[in-house]
Amino acid sequence: MSTPAENKTNAMAFYDLMFNKCEPRAAIERYAGDVYIQHNPHVGDGKEAFIAYFERMAQEYPGKTVTFKRAIAEDDLVVLHCHQVWPGSDDYAGIDIFRFDTNGKVVEHWDVLQIITGTSANDNGLF
Repeated sequence: MSTPAENKTNAMAFYDLMFNKCEPRAAIERYAGDVYIQHNPHVGDGKEAFIAYFERMAQEYPGKTVTFKRAIAEDDLVVLHCHQVWPGSDDYAGIDIFRFDTNGKVVEHWDVLQIITGTSANDNGLF
């Protein structure tokens, strides 16, 4: 049985391999469980849909990067607060939530993204 700390490490490694290193198939093979349930409305459900989407994103946005600002783990959930940079497009502040199975594998994902506009009613920043 995996611990929340192990899940947090695995969530960041999964995201880094998929997003920064542009290897979504390797990320799924190494870090995903038997199923992969997707809640992002732009990405199809399941492992193959995830792989296809992020392979296409790697081609359309070469040099895209994610930086982890915060990582929080509790029980079988990990929350990552991220800064996504998409060259030639909008940059985002994002919250990604991953659910893990008892073997420490990602089985479900939710996210909420906010475009970084550069203007704000306060000086606190998004991160």
